[in-house]
Amino acid sequence: MATLLAPEFTIPETLLPYTNLADERLGTAIVSCSDQFFAEAKRMLQFTAPIFVEDKFDDHGKWMDGWETRRKRETGYDWCIIQLGVAGTIQAVDIDTTFFTGNYPASASLEGFYAPNGDIENAQWQSILPNSLLGPSQHHVLISQNAQQVFTHVRLNIFPDGGIARLKIYGQVQIQAQRTDETLDLVALRNGGRIIAFSDAHFGHPRNLINPGRGINMGDGWETKRRRAPGYDWSIIALGQAGKIEKIEIDTAHFKGNFPAQVSIQATYIEDATDAQLIPQSMFWTYLLEAQQMQMDHIHEYLNEILAHEKISHIRVNMIPDGGISRIRLWGKLV
Repeated sequence: MATLLAPEFTIPETLLPYTNLADERLGTAIVSCSDQFFAEAKRMLQFTAPIFVEDKFDDHGKWMDGWETRRKRETGYDWCIIQLGVAGTIQAVDIDTTFFTGNYPASASLEGFYAPNGDIENAQWQSILPNSLLGPSQHHVLISQNAQQVFTHVRLNIFPDGGIARLKIYGQVQIQAQRTDETLDLVALRNGGRIIAFSDAHFGHPRNLINPGRGINMGDGWETKRRRAPGYDWSIIALGQAGKIEKIEIDTAHFKGNFPAQVSIQATYIEDATDAQLIPQSMFWTYLLEAQQMQMDHIHEYLNEILAHEKISHIRVNMIPDGGISRIRLWGKLV
C-alpha cells in the first residue's frame, strides 16, 4: 500500500510565539462528538502531519487520518467538544483538511468556554471563529474573533458533515501554577514557558525543548544544522512565572552522533522588556549554569553546579557549537 505524506506546511511567522493548545501531548482530549463513524475524532489532535494510505480500508470504509463523520441525511450539523490540554487565550486556528478532497465540510465554526472544573453541562459557549468556508486538502489559518478570553474547552462545528485532518489552536498558555511552596518545572510549556527567539531550527524547533515527557525521536527536539562558522547556537526561553531554580535537567534523548559538545545556560530577571529587546541583551546575561560537557542520549542533572540567582524570568540556552537537545527542565519555586 502506497503512503502519501502531507505537503510541508510552514506556520505563519506571526504564530510562532504561540502554543498549539490542542496538542495531544499536552493532554488534550475529546469530551464528546456527534458522530465519528469513519474516523475517530482524537486523530485530529495528533501533532504529526496527516498521511494518506492508499487502499487502506476498515469495517466502516476508507481509513482516513483525521476525524470524519458519516454523510448526514437529516437537518443539522456535526460537532466535537474538546478539552484543551492547557487553558489559554486563542489567537488563531488552523483547520486542516489535508487529503480530504471530496469529503471535507463545506464550512466550520469554533466556540469555547472556560470551565477548569470540567463542568460542561452549564457551558455558556462564546464564539471564537464565525462560520467559515473550507476547501479541499488545505490548511485554513483563521484569526480568532475572541483573543482576550481564556478557554479550557472548545467545540468545533462542521457544516453539515465531513472530515478534518488536524485541528491546531494557537494561543497563549494561562499559567496554572500559583502555589509558591510547590516545586515546578518553571520553563515547561504546561506552566506557561514559551520560546522567544533562536539562532537556528533547521531539523527541529526549540519549542520541543519545553514539551511534556521525553522526546520520542530526534525530530521531537531542538536540532540545528551543522555549523560551518565560528560561534554557537542559542535559544531564548521565557519562564511561565519568575522563580528560583533548584535543579536543571538537560536531556539529549535520541541524539547520539549529533549531541552538543557543551551546553551552558544564561539567565536574567526582567519585567518590561519586549521580545525584540531581549535578543541583544541576552548575550550579557550572567550564567545560571556554566558550560557542561554533554553525553549522547542521556539526562544530565545539575544541582550544585547551579549559580546563585535569587529570581529569574528568562534563560538563554547555548548549544556549543551546534547539534540537538531533546528537553530542558528548570525545577524550582515561584518567587
